[in-house]
Amino acid sequence: MADNDWKKRLGVVFSTNPDFEYTEETDDEIATIEKSKQALIVGIDRKGRAGKQVTLVSGFVGTSDDLAELGRALKVKCGVGGTAKDGVITIQGDFRDRIVGLLKEMGYTKAKRGN
Repeated sequence: MADNDWKKRLGVVFSTNPDFEYTEETDDEIATIEKSKQALIVGIDRKGRAGKQVTLVSGFVGTSDDLAELGRALKVKCGVGGTAKDGVITIQGDFRDRIVGLLKEMGYTKAKRGN
């Protein structure tokens, strides 16, 4: 019965072919490129956050596990909260200069301050 999960097939057109097999697309994650080739941009954002400032680190190319690990390291070094999802690391507060310095120490030589 697990093969007949109808919720995964919403929006699929019905086929009258008796030999038709429905296959799902798989999301293949891109392998993480080396640190010295990552072009990370560190910026600040206030939109949609009731005026609160957050520091955004964007431009990461790699797996979500590596992104979460980098986000965790930055949150610990800054001593604040945040999140890492959809290729963007969000750190609570304005830590642009500190994060650029930390990223360069970690080996991300192309990290730069955005806005």
